[in-house]
Amino acid sequence: MIHYILVISSVLVASIAQMLLKKGASMQYESFIREYLNGWVLGGYALMGVSLLVNIFALSKGVLVKEIGSLESLSYLFVPLLALLCFKERITARKVLSVMIIMLGILVFFWQ
Repeated sequence: MIHYILVISSVLVASIAQMLLKKGASMQYESFIREYLNGWVLGGYALMGVSLLVNIFALSKGVLVKEIGSLESLSYLFVPLLALLCFKERITARKVLSVMIIMLGILVFFWQ
C-alpha cells in the first residue's frame, strides 16, 4: 500500500513541477538560453526527475506499469487545482465533470 502512496505523491510532485515550468515560461528573459536555464525551469525539471525516480522505485517494489499509468491520471485532478491556487485559472463545470469521470475510471480500475 505504501508504494501506491509513493506513486500518488510522485504524481503530485510532477504536477507541482508543471507549475514551476509554467511560471518559468511566463517570464521574459534577456536571452534564449536564459529562458531554458533559469531557476523555475531547472526546479521543474528537477522535480520531474524526482517523480521519475519514485516511479522507478515503485516499479521495483511490485507496482504494475498499468497501475502507475492509471494513477498518473490523478494529474488531471492535481494540475487544475494547483493552477487555480497558483495562477488563478478558472475551473469550469465541464472540467469538474471531466475530472469526476476520470476519478470514477480510476476507482473502477482499482475496484477489487
